[in-house]
Order: sequence, then structure tokens, then C-alpha cells
Amino acid sequence: MALSHTILAVLSRESLSGYDISKRFEESVSCYWQASQQQIYRELSKMEQQGWVTHETVPQVGKPDKKIYGITDPGRTELARWYAEPSEPTPIREDLLVKVLAAPFVSEPLLIQELHRRRQLHAAKLAEFQAMEVLYKAIAHPPKTEQFRYLTLRRGMRYEQDWIDWCDEVLDFLKAAEQP
Repeated sequence: MALSHTILAVLSRESLSGYDISKRFEESVSCYWQASQQQIYRELSKMEQQGWVTHETVPQVGKPDKKIYGITDPGRTELARWYAEPSEPTPIREDLLVKVLAAPFVSEPLLIQELHRRRQLHAAKLAEFQAMEVLYKAIAHPPKTEQFRYLTLRRGMRYEQDWIDWCDEVLDFLKAAEQP
């Protein structure tokens, strides 16, 4: 999947500025896709050249003009084309897994420190997602678009919880290994 397809999916709901797209990434897709504001603007420029999006310039007082991007018919066609392709699991490239693999040959206390740090990062992200979940659960009869956003949030929550559980598993192993 390319960043452009994620942007097309976000723009399918409504036209947005690059800044607002970036905020949507933080609010709803960060559990499975991350991109900086700079990456989003760069990709929007490419997508406009391909005819997948267009923009309307909105003048602002005391600020640069704002560009509001909308998906075009060719953009919807591209999203549908990509959507029809089978998805493949994303290969894992995770430094912490390599550190665990190397643990017998280097400083174990550094690994323990890193595991605690990473556990805390994943716990903080999980708490952030859980706070978002409260908002979803407050909607009595959410529209289908919100139900699908909620399902992606749930996957992000499981991802973070799995990291927490795995860090605990490795820490428990290391603690048991130091027992005579």
C-alpha cells in the first residue's frame, strides 16, 4: 500500500486541507499508517499531477492561502483498482527483535532497560487509543463509516496490547533465567 491510497481513502469521506489530512492521520489512521505533514504534502502534489486529487484555494487573512483537496473521479478509480488487489502481510523490520536475538552476546541490562522503555511507549499508545475508543462507544447508532474507523482502531489497540504482552514475556524469561 502506498501513502497515496491512504490519502485517497481519507479524502473519500470529505475534502480536506493538507493540514487536516495530517490531523486525520493522527486521529484515526495512526494505529496502522503514519506519515509526517511534509510527506503528506509531497504526496498530494504527486497525486494532483496524476489527476487523483484536485484543490481549491481558500484565501486566509494573515496566513498563507489554504488548499482544500478533493478526490477526483480518476482518484476514485485508482482507489477502487488498488482496493481490488489482494493485500499481503507487511514484512517485519523491528530493531527490538534483533536486540532480543543478540541478547546472549551483549549487555542484558541494556535489553531489560529497552524492554521497559518500549513497554511504556506501547502502553501510552494503547491508553491513547482507549481514550479514542470511549468516543466511539458514546455514539448510540454510529454510521457505517465510523464503524469501520472503529474496527481499524480496535486492530491498533490489539497491536499495542500484543507488544505489551510480548515485552512482559521477554522480561519474565530474563527474570527466570537469572534465577539459579
